[in-house]
Amino acid sequence: MSTGTEAPAPRRRLFVLLPLLVFLGLAGLFLSQLLSGRDVAEIPSALIGLPAPQTSLPPLEGVNLPGLDSKSFAGRVTLVNVFASWCAPCREEHPVLLGLSQDKRFTLAALNYKDQPENARRFLGELGNPYQAIGVDPAGRAAIDWGVYGVPETFVVGKDGKIAYKHVGPLTPDSVRTLLLPQIEKALAAPG
Repeated sequence: MSTGTEAPAPRRRLFVLLPLLVFLGLAGLFLSQLLSGRDVAEIPSALIGLPAPQTSLPPLEGVNLPGLDSKSFAGRVTLVNVFASWCAPCREEHPVLLGLSQDKRFTLAALNYKDQPENARRFLGELGNPYQAIGVDPAGRAAIDWGVYGVPETFVVGKDGKIAYKHVGPLTPDSVRTLLLPQIEKALAAPG
């Protein structure tokens, strides 16, 4: 006998099927993203194609290099690497940066992010210094202007002073060969 509080049979079936339908919809969405061929780890930058942010950061004391100044980008391809001594992936990518520093066709500059000067100097003293300029950003304000999500990140700035490419995460030999170097070559070939 019915008590009058039970839902009609079609409504009950809907409540049973609703979680299954939501699950199938989400599974389909995730599957379409996986099969799209798009790199889901890639974080787009709104700054690609725009002039590099106006930046004038003081030098890291005690390393005898200039600070990071966006005026120095004009007429030369520049890689701007965002690093910090406290960043474990920065240690991982450092040998790759040392290798890149051997290529004299571009400048390798650094934005030292929210770091203590003595720690940054110790980091570079232990691992080697690949940079030709190092600007310190103790509060992280310049990094915000650059659209930095976290460290490490590397930007390719073309001879025209515009950001041509952004790599999020540590550089590896494979990412340099397949992603970064083609972007550098394109920037070197472009008119300045």
